[in-house]
Amino acid sequence: MTSRDKFFREKIKKIFSDKKSIIDIGGGLRISKKRGNRYDSSHEWILPFLEKVEYKILDPVPDYNPDIVGDIHNLPFADDSQDAILCISVLEHIENPIRACQKIHRVLKPNGYGFIYAPFLYYYHAEKGYYGDYWRFTRDFLAFLFKDFSYMEVQSIRGAVETWFRISSLGKVRILVYFARALDKMFKKTRGKQVSGYYVFLTK
Repeated sequence: MTSRDKFFREKIKKIFSDKKSIIDIGGGLRISKKRGNRYDSSHEWILPFLEKVEYKILDPVPDYNPDIVGDIHNLPFADDSQDAILCISVLEHIENPIRACQKIHRVLKPNGYGFIYAPFLYYYHAEKGYYGDYWRFTRDFLAFLFKDFSYMEVQSIRGAVETWFRISSLGKVRILVYFARALDKMFKKTRGKQVSGYYVFLTK
């Protein structure tokens, strides 16, 4: 298991264990076949945790049967009202990520958790009729976005070599991706700034 996978599992388990209610903006966990446009079977380990929490998906359109139809730029929750918010692969697709992150901070309870994924060196991936692809995020910009939180922990996604392979057509050849990952580890490229993106764990 890669360091990014360990980070993801550790933080998602913490959120689902420590908190009673969770809002998943955009349904990025991809664990509901009925409420979302995608399902990821590799995340099925999360399903038992759903029995212990109130888990709701928020999306700006009703097309994929979210629990809540709402706009991340103007979240329909009171101040200091939410235990935890997930925002995975969303910020690059919205018009104003600064405003969105301010709203996430506003609605989280004191000591509430946030979990974010934001891409940096990543291919274009809009979905026509649903969302565009507007932004990429350096680590410096993430520090600015989440400066009002009391705690922020960041995990890089892929090193420079694997990132390049991922963007190119070579990323479709699995053995080459493993080779690129090995090179990143050998040359300590996973610690650099030229990465695919970042997971961010936050405490208000």
